[in-house]
Amino acid sequence: MLAPLADRLADLEALYLDLHSHPELSFAETRTAAELARRLSDAGFEVHTGVGGTGVVGVLRNGPGPTVLLRADIDALPVEEKTGLPYASTVRATAADGTEVPVMHACGHDMHATWLSGAADLLAGGRENWSGTLLAVFQPGEETGNGAGGMIRDGVLELAGKPAIVLGQHVVPGPAGWVLTRPGVIMAATDALRIVLHGRGGHGSRPETTVDPVVLAASIILKLQTIVAREIAATESAVVTVASVHIGTANNVIADQGVLEVNIRTFDDQVRQKVLAAVHRIVLGEAETAGVPKPPEITDIGSFAVTSNDETANGELTDVFREHFGVERVVPAPLVTGSEDFSEFGRAAGVPSVFWLVGGADAEAVLTAMGAGRFETDIPSNHSPLYAPVLHPTLSTGVETLVTGALKYLAAPAIG
Repeated sequence: MLAPLADRLADLEALYLDLHSHPELSFAETRTAAELARRLSDAGFEVHTGVGGTGVVGVLRNGPGPTVLLRADIDALPVEEKTGLPYASTVRATAADGTEVPVMHACGHDMHATWLSGAADLLAGGRENWSGTLLAVFQPGEETGNGAGGMIRDGVLELAGKPAIVLGQHVVPGPAGWVLTRPGVIMAATDALRIVLHGRGGHGSRPETTVDPVVLAASIILKLQTIVAREIAATESAVVTVASVHIGTANNVIADQGVLEVNIRTFDDQVRQKVLAAVHRIVLGEAETAGVPKPPEITDIGSFAVTSNDETANGELTDVFREHFGVERVVPAPLVTGSEDFSEFGRAAGVPSVFWLVGGADAEAVLTAMGAGRFETDIPSNHSPLYAPVLHPTLSTGVETLVTGALKYLAAPAIG
């Protein structure tokens, strides 16, 4: 079944280089979607476009049996690429707020799309090896947290009947060729908050006449860092990051308003609720202490639920991967503080889902960096302007995981 993959790697490499050089922001993936739809159509899939905005879905019915949903995300990020690769992106685009931004596949979604395109082509070409229905889902807008939900609302789960299982994967800066699996929670929940602080503006020379939002923001930022250190048990885990601060326009003017954006990561809902409550308490308390003329406004601007794997299905797939790749290439995945909206598909369908990780960095470089205690500094991570997976064996590994995973759940062909 997998024998033809070697013959198709050159074409898949060309697809990857093309997608990497032409990244598109969330819900603007029109060029990407058109190419992926063309390839699905050429492979014999029934193709649906515009699902959830710019999503593409391929349906391949191949006799009786279960429906297996394979999912890949396709959007890029507003990051300026600094890899120096000959196929590096130089694309600039207009963001949702109207500003012009550089665009890069800094999270590896170009690799994800290539993997699924390759797997769909192989499975279509080997229909004599399985029976059932294959659902290939190319999802837009993962980076915003709205992509999976949009496709679900547009009826992706009704296109081919309820799937028996939902499968997906993500490239990470682990050794290329490694596959990392984990039962239960594998990726964190995210809560993003925008906090508007209301002060009283005035002249920089007369701070006594003002309520300075800069001082208030500084106090809040420092106090927020005590939540994890002093309110979350050492046996639990959370991250609280103030990633954006916008206050003031001139050195001699004390502004009347400040805006903070906060990102929270948790793995447990009780911890999540505790952290959110602490953020609200600290912001409101510090503002009251500062004597603000108006209470702060705290707005939820985005969230991801935890990505959690069905334990039975994860165990089954881990066994399949070990049999295919060898036990030395299939290792336990760590808890990942990044977030995904992949699990929305399984939750909406009420079926098991499994999400695993595939290494995409030069294996020798990774192992050397780990041995020297320099992994975090020497190996670029997802979302870095320096991030780019090595092509081989990353390409083949990700295609093979999807194919072997799908075949685990598709029915054996009927013997006539």
